[in-house]
Amino acid sequence: MDNSIAKTLADFETIGLAELNSKAAMLERLDNKYILPATAFRPALARFAAHFDVLEIDEKRAFTYATKYYDDAELRGYYDHHQGRRKRCKVRVREYVDAGFSYLEVKLKDKRKVTVKKRLKVDDKANPLNASAVEFIEDNYRDLYAQNFGKTLHPVIAMQYQRITLVARQGGERMTIDTSLRFEANGIVRAVQPDMFIVETKSARGNGIADRILRSLHLHPTKRCSKYCIGMATTGAVQRQNKFLPALKKLRLAH
Repeated sequence: MDNSIAKTLADFETIGLAELNSKAAMLERLDNKYILPATAFRPALARFAAHFDVLEIDEKRAFTYATKYYDDAELRGYYDHHQGRRKRCKVRVREYVDAGFSYLEVKLKDKRKVTVKKRLKVDDKANPLNASAVEFIEDNYRDLYAQNFGKTLHPVIAMQYQRITLVARQGGERMTIDTSLRFEANGIVRAVQPDMFIVETKSARGNGIADRILRSLHLHPTKRCSKYCIGMATTGAVQRQNKFLPALKKLRLAH
């Protein structure tokens, strides 16, 4: 992580995991994503300290996430996102490396374009998409879209990054800051330089404190900034990627 960012984080008050989950789990939220170099992000982070606490566990404030995404043979999860379809579903298994546990996560969009995330603890790490996991995916897809999911999934890309989580002292808002991203698919590895950050704000209406601070600094969201889709595009795992080129260029990943 950029040293100046780490120094700024030292000025934040801290919050524990249990308190974060009680205040701002944000499993249903409106998201905005920003791609920022350290030079642009540093002034915003300094302002966040007046409104946000940083998640700290065992004296750590940055945590390693290892995520594997699953899609079908036609990569419909990717192409549904590329085409901007409302009914779309991403399935991933995220390992919280420092904590030593994993969750199956299903991400959906409802009619209001609100992200709905459902999670299931993974007990069988050797077979995370076992019968009960597949049933979990089907049930949540059917509950929201009133139709069967009906796709056979297999792992298509792995990624790893460092994540910092900030929680607003008021209003149930939170944000994540991801850096040192590394993508691997089909034997191809691409990495983002450690002075680049993907900042994701999560709030009930999509216009929280963090968004207002960033906007005051003339920093604006980047559309189509899914880490899954960016990773698939930069590793050459997909044929069509034009909708994600602005994000790829900002991350210095465009070929």
